[in-house]
Amino acid sequence: MEKNCVDRKQVSCQTHCPMKILDVPQSGSVGGVTSSRNRFGQYKRARAIPVNPRSAAQGLVRSRMSANAALWRTLTGAQRAGWNDLGLSMVRSDALGQSYTLTGFQAFCSVNNTLASSGAAGVLAPPALTTPTGLLTGVLTATAATLSFAYTTTPLGAGVKAQVFASPQRSAGRAFEGDFRDLQTTLAAAASPVDLFAAYSSKFGAPVVGNRIFVSVVTTLNGFQSGALITSAVVTA
Repeated sequence: MEKNCVDRKQVSCQTHCPMKILDVPQSGSVGGVTSSRNRFGQYKRARAIPVNPRSAAQGLVRSRMSANAALWRTLTGAQRAGWNDLGLSMVRSDALGQSYTLTGFQAFCSVNNTLASSGAAGVLAPPALTTPTGLLTGVLTATAATLSFAYTTTPLGAGVKAQVFASPQRSAGRAFEGDFRDLQTTLAAAASPVDLFAAYSSKFGAPVVGNRIFVSVVTTLNGFQSGALITSAVVTA
């Protein structure tokens, strides 16, 4: 508990710091309080004011979503019906761990955003649902002059790409990460390892000795993603 919460007993602790709770599953904000959860359980905290950094990456995502919305309006009824059917087969989990399926537009955006991230052309007709086999093991190697990810499936299967998401540099003692940003996608059937140093340095700065870097790696095929393999490494000299 923060000292501020102890000194000002007339103010609820949840105003100043996260407070773990035992309650029905909740997620989202009501008034000035946000409910969420992490690996230790549910908690409440003061609602944060959203920021709008207007970064290049943020602008790219918004541009893609605008393009998706414009393309969706041009689809025929039959094409939209096909995407609706595909969406019903695409299962996701929300912040409470509950399963749900996608709408046709969400399926359209998911497939085309994944294709765009890997440098492939978008599609108007829904592809057949594909579930790529994810990576089971992988090793991240980080030094002040190198950063690479090696995986045991080498090379990847025909048409399969590895999409790498990375975190900003963290303290060495950190064990959990929730901020992964799109970093790099390999060519199809690429061999291990993947050199990440240039892309990472450009986005986050050169690795600093003693910091920890996390990566989340998925495989992609025809616009669909596998489950993620998450690993990390402390930067050495």
